Amino acid sequence: MSTDPGDRLPGLVAEFLRRHDPAGDRLGFLRARFDAGLAWVHYPVGSGGLAAPRHLQPLVDDEFARVGAPDNRPRRNGIGLGMVAPTLLRHGTTAQRDRLLRPLWTGEDIWCQLFSEPDAGSDLAGLTTRAVRDGGDWVVNGQKVWTSLAHRARWGILLARTATDVGKHQGITCFVCDMTAPGVQVRPLRQLTGEAEFNEVFLTDVRLPDDLRLGGVGEGWRVARTTLMNERVAIGGAPAPREGGLIGLVARTWRDRPELRTAGRHDELVRLWVRAEAARLAALRLRQQLATGEPGPEGSAVKLAFAELAQRISGFEVELLGEAGLRHDDWTMRRPAETDLLTRTATHRYLRARGNSIEGGSSEILRNIIAERVLGLPVEPRSDR
Repeated sequence: MSTDPGDRLPGLVAEFLRRHDPAGDRLGFLRARFDAGLAWVHYPVGSGGLAAPRHLQPLVDDEFARVGAPDNRPRRNGIGLGMVAPTLLRHGTTAQRDRLLRPLWTGEDIWCQLFSEPDAGSDLAGLTTRAVRDGGDWVVNGQKVWTSLAHRARWGILLARTATDVGKHQGITCFVCDMTAPGVQVRPLRQLTGEAEFNEVFLTDVRLPDDLRLGGVGEGWRVARTTLMNERVAIGGAPAPREGGLIGLVARTWRDRPELRTAGRHDELVRLWVRAEAARLAALRLRQQLATGEPGPEGSAVKLAFAELAQRISGFEVELLGEAGLRHDDWTMRRPAETDLLTRTATHRYLRARGNSIEGGSSEILRNIIAERVLGLPVEPRSDR
């Protein structure tokens, strides 16, 4: 019998489907898939995987999709799946992985990221939220901002300052925050679009047991870097077909509305189409690199390109449609679980795209990362170095 995981996987999937009805109980099916190691095959045995090569995951996903099996609605828990899970895998204890990974993967537990603060700006390490040791607990006080999904989250991955007499990058510790704990208050932040995807989170004497500490005391910056590198891949490196996403919408409008065409607009559309295709191929290359290891600083370049391109394409769409491009469909404050740009108006897409250059690392910070870690240019002078 072959010991090659690539040879064994089709048989394992077939046996699983023989024993579990894809049309039966959805949650039970997903839990069983995790327990069988077929959730993310590159994770360790017992953590939803089989310790197989990562590039084999599409083989498993495609076969489940082919038979119409339920998926875990990955966009509903994007922070959990794209950012928290790899952080738990690398820095979590066995007990934390056993407790948290399965409900994260099945979507039973939604996650948020408690990193950004109102007074820190783009300097994440300048955070002031404090965690003070009190016996077997940590007592947390502070405020976080721009927190997606906080109003739905069961857990949050939290950065807090635990020491002030060391460099600001050394005095940070990472925790798993129970969003139902007394002292956690979530308030909506309404955006340009009228929606409130984001939140402010106030933490007042929140007690977190030490077994919810993720990584060592004072090692939070190292943990955060794992989360942030995966965040940029999750935002900028999402798979997309050729002419998918925003460029696909604009290209279809161009084909269907010949009265909107001018020579100048044609040239701009072609430039945007070529850039979109280059960004798509760069994201594809990044995912291939990710299949053989952890994401590197290249993810910053892909996320930066995604943000700039989304703003240019959405701006072009508004210009192309003229007055019709200025009509907003709904100003009602809503709190969507997922960002669905493709079914909304051009105005909504234009306004929402303004946030792309802030969320997941501002474009200014990403340019610094690219300059210093990718191009090897001299580091920016800073007083804390």
